[in-house]
Amino acid sequence: MVEGTIPFTYQGETYQTYYKVFGDLPARVHPPVIALHGGPGLSHDYLLPLSDLAHASIPVIFYDQIGNARSTHLRDKPRDFWNIDLFIDELENVLAHFRIEDAFSLVGHSWGGILASEMEVRRQPPGLRKLIITNSLAAGSLWNKSNAILLETFPEEVRAGMAAGMKDPKAYYAALREFHAQYGCIVRPIPEEFVYSLDQVFGENGDTTVSSAGIIKGWSIIDRLHLVRVPTLVLNGRKDIAQDFVVAPFFEKIRKVKWVTFENSSHTPFWEERERYMQLVGDFLKLDG
Repeated sequence: MVEGTIPFTYQGETYQTYYKVFGDLPARVHPPVIALHGGPGLSHDYLLPLSDLAHASIPVIFYDQIGNARSTHLRDKPRDFWNIDLFIDELENVLAHFRIEDAFSLVGHSWGGILASEMEVRRQPPGLRKLIITNSLAAGSLWNKSNAILLETFPEEVRAGMAAGMKDPKAYYAALREFHAQYGCIVRPIPEEFVYSLDQVFGENGDTTVSSAGIIKGWSIIDRLHLVRVPTLVLNGRKDIAQDFVVAPFFEKIRKVKWVTFENSSHTPFWEERERYMQLVGDFLKLDG
């Protein structure tokens, strides 16, 4: 494993993007895959099971998106600084740093799936080989609908905390822990990496700047999914916040697409059904075409 930081210049200022690489990039047999974490505002840590793919000769690059965890924090930036194009620019900078723009794949989890699909639709990178959209959403309205449906079974204090959102981070995090215990990660004990990533926003020293910026308010990619050119794998769990109707537009609108639901998982099948997940994702990444 190799780790470090990458200078990222944006609007005349230079920031640092923290990264971690598993596998041998210089001697790679297959194109590397870049893992895009959720949030927005979390960290790469909870995605670390994806490092298993390095054992299948697929190098894996993780990074903490700007404003998060070990990368540069920018608490004083206005809300409109935080937008999807900023994060796509950062992703392109990561690709350029490792000189892998000619052949790479993306796996995006939750918000990371938004980032991955928007990268493809907005920039049409010629080197993108495969797209994996895992436990993600095709529109904010579908995500909100799913949350509302699932929350109906919870006590009032949990529903109130979730409704408060980032206006009351402490109450929201308490409610989110209850919610995630059923629909976020059902592995017990809950992985330390999962807790750590959430603490980067909601913990005692957490930074809510990115997560409270409203980046995906009113967002949808449904009407642009026909622009996805590359083979795409869509994944969700049977007890996922990303219920079937939340991810269905990816399957309906993307031309080259496969959809798999993990029957014994919620929002993190790479923890909950780790071996099967890595087998399926690894096989997909190695496929020609």
